[in-house]
Amino acid sequence: MFKKFGYLLGLVLLAVMLGAAGCQQQAKNTAPAADIQNEGDDSALSAPVPALDATNTPEAIVNEEAGTTTDELISDELQGEAAAESEEVVVNVSGKKFAFTPAEIKVKQGQKVKIIFTNTEGFHDFVIDGFNARTPQINAGESATVEFIADKAGTFSYYCSVANHRQLGMEGKLIVE
Repeated sequence: MFKKFGYLLGLVLLAVMLGAAGCQQQAKNTAPAADIQNEGDDSALSAPVPALDATNTPEAIVNEEAGTTTDELISDELQGEAAAESEEVVVNVSGKKFAFTPAEIKVKQGQKVKIIFTNTEGFHDFVIDGFNARTPQINAGESATVEFIADKAGTFSYYCSVANHRQLGMEGKLIVE
């Protein structure tokens, strides 16, 4: 009992020390706050203001942790979805007799999509004609991977091309937004 309490107390103290260290670091990175008076209000409002020096002029404030400037951040914002969409999306898909799980996959246009197809029973493959994506046909217990860029929006069918498996219901939807 006391041992558990000791661990808990230690964790709380560690969290408090880390929080205090973070506050001290933030205080070192900001200049004294400017007081602002509102008409009819005698209370002073203050807000932290970044300290200005040669590395963080108002024209190009540098985010030291990320190594980026405001100009780069604005550029990323203007590119908007293009920056976020370039990330790879990994989707695990399993196939069994006449069904895929999940039956629906959603990705963003422009994203690189990596499908890891695992066959849990039978003999199957994974095919998306709209992106010319296809795994080899594999036995139960095996996995195969296919990658493609979702470069066009819309809804695309994925299916098993073995015999009449698609007609028996082994089909799903890929939605590219």
